[in-house]
Amino acid sequence: MPGMGGNPHEDAASGSAASYRSFGAFYPFYLSQHAHRSCRRLHFVGTTLGLASIITAVITRNFWWIAAGLVAGYALAWIGHFFFEKNKPATFSYPLYSFIGDCAMWRDMLSGRIRF
Repeated sequence: MPGMGGNPHEDAASGSAASYRSFGAFYPFYLSQHAHRSCRRLHFVGTTLGLASIITAVITRNFWWIAAGLVAGYALAWIGHFFFEKNKPATFSYPLYSFIGDCAMWRDMLSGRIRF
């Protein structure tokens, strides 16, 4: 039975995402949680900052850049969820699949498969 929001991937009692056995099954749910264009844009910028911080950390050998990139990336993503999507980030329930989903969505936005 769908949850209050009408999402067939939500458990009515808990409001949490259903259990997924593969990333391929999870990704459509992940995308449904990023329907608002501003949320996707914030994720894209956050992921880009995260990647830039990793590159900067390697070049400068100052690994505090990685921490800065994580903070910036998650802050922007969570702003997108709390203020635009008005939903709970999937990372709380599915941290690994959500990380992979963010990378896949970033790739799909960069390639034009998902509208920026």
